[in-house]
Amino acid sequence: MANMAQAIRMALHYAEEHLGVTDIFGEDVGAPLGGVFTCTQGLKTAWNSPLDERGIIGAAMGIAMAGGRPVAEIQFCDYVYNTIDLLKLAGNTSWSTNGDWNLPMVVRTPVGSGIRGSIYHSHSFDATMTHIAGWKVVMPSTPLDAYGLLITACQDKNPVMFLEPKALLRVKGEERIPGEPDDDRALSKLIDAPLGDRSQWKAQWPEGLQAYAVPFGKGKTVREGTQLTVVSYGRTLPLCAKAAENLAADGISAEVIDLRSLWPYDWELIKASVQKTGRVLFVNEDTEVTNFGEHLVRRTVEELFYSLLAPPRLLAGKFLPGIGLADALEMASVPQLSDITTAIRSLAAEQP
Repeated sequence: MANMAQAIRMALHYAEEHLGVTDIFGEDVGAPLGGVFTCTQGLKTAWNSPLDERGIIGAAMGIAMAGGRPVAEIQFCDYVYNTIDLLKLAGNTSWSTNGDWNLPMVVRTPVGSGIRGSIYHSHSFDATMTHIAGWKVVMPSTPLDAYGLLITACQDKNPVMFLEPKALLRVKGEERIPGEPDDDRALSKLIDAPLGDRSQWKAQWPEGLQAYAVPFGKGKTVREGTQLTVVSYGRTLPLCAKAAENLAADGISAEVIDLRSLWPYDWELIKASVQKTGRVLFVNEDTEVTNFGEHLVRRTVEELFYSLLAPPRLLAGKFLPGIGLADALEMASVPQLSDITTAIRSLAAEQP
């Protein structure tokens, strides 16, 4: 099975061949590196930009306004914060021109903890990004969803922020990408650049890649349950699924939802699940103050109050300026499997 980095690479290849993507660019995105996480190796429209995040976003806006379809990369989301004003401009362009101008641009950026990146390479960006109207915002937790969401993003006529959980980029999926070879080693030989001299290397793309697309605004029920609902996305989603699986042995039935798309998001899926279970826990690793999960808690209370058997809860990252380099500091800063397990167990035990 492909890992998420390979899935992203194959989706970008499909997009430049079939969906009109004209430019894939960013710091170290082109040859020879192909991106710091290798997500852009072998792509024919990939090129290296200067080390200038504002220049990258500005160039993407210009290319999109001029009729191109760019996919820009910010190497780590920690460095996208100095482009907030440009992201705001990109988001309001269609609205402020009454639809006369669209910006068919995608911005990809790795987010979150999990690689011991310390304070400059471990931030989350989901809550901040959902504050900027006019953008679609997505974050996959599996390679297949990464492939499908990126193909959808590359067909949208307005800007899409594609958040990549860096801790999952090397994790293999459980479902094959449509057209992916059955042999993992064969896939690697085709599309993974070799170590050392890459000057003569060219990717050999699988011939049968298909346009598998995941629609924006549609979540996915990863695990059925009856006692409580757990809603997550990105790095913490597999942890939530694992915690629910482990707790089943103790008689706790937790339903797990992968939101996948943060804007628009699948409120109807959340609503139906909470009305069934009566309890809900929202989990992500962004800082807990003004967290996107707090918005979901607020809406749950306002619209589903009389369906609740317990107050809705949020489990998120600590409100800290950054994440420490030491292993113990990173583990303590954002939700881990043990934290999620404890939170599910506690919520399941709470009685009205």
